[in-house]
Amino acid sequence: MTSPDFDSYLICATPRSGSTLLCGLLDSSGVAGHPASYFNRKSLDDYADEWRIARPRDGRIDEAFVRAALTAGRTPNGVFGGRIMAETLPELLNGLGAPGVADVDLLSAQLGRLKFVHLRRCDVVAQAVSYARSLQTHFWHPGEAVAPGGQDPHYDEELIGRLVATIERSEADWTTWFAANGIVPCEVTYEELAADPLGTAQRVLDHLGLRVPPDRHLVVGHRRQADQLNADWIAKFKAHRPR
Repeated sequence: MTSPDFDSYLICATPRSGSTLLCGLLDSSGVAGHPASYFNRKSLDDYADEWRIARPRDGRIDEAFVRAALTAGRTPNGVFGGRIMAETLPELLNGLGAPGVADVDLLSAQLGRLKFVHLRRCDVVAQAVSYARSLQTHFWHPGEAVAPGGQDPHYDEELIGRLVATIERSEADWTTWFAANGIVPCEVTYEELAADPLGTAQRVLDHLGLRVPPDRHLVVGHRRQADQLNADWIAKFKAHRPR
């Protein structure tokens, strides 16, 4: 088996862009690490407890936490997969920060030779509607525990508008960061992932130079959650949105 020419890759995304679907597909390959949001501030203590290490001090990601994440997120071929949202990147960089060190050099010092996958959703309004609904109901993915305090979904044009702006700002941040650091990521859209999950995941694996073993098959572990309510909210918001 040929050794990969990299050590780690990061799926760079925004919420409700299909990243859980893509992570599950790549995980099922057996050669692309176990990509997850290891560096999300809200999950740090839970991961630390699971890995039986000290919780990060003041919620800051440190080198000890990164080492544990690498152990958890690697497949036997040595590849680590991680998912990182735009708002999480500054938190990770600040936790590992060293004066005068470029962002990619800082990440590479911890994660090794890096590759990047950029996952985005073309229909930002649809993304914001999905985001708003999850924020209201506290339901994010089938099979996950639903946090208490959720509400029945209700159309909230102001919330959807704020989330559209947040997503657009986050995507602009990704574009700026990639350009500033000379990164040309593998570009993937939610729309193509939803239409052809197996083919799209295979394209990412091809970009990474990873071959799925003959005895394994990619598995679609998550299904599209949007329903008629989403469609109604999308149409209503787009009808009222200034051109």
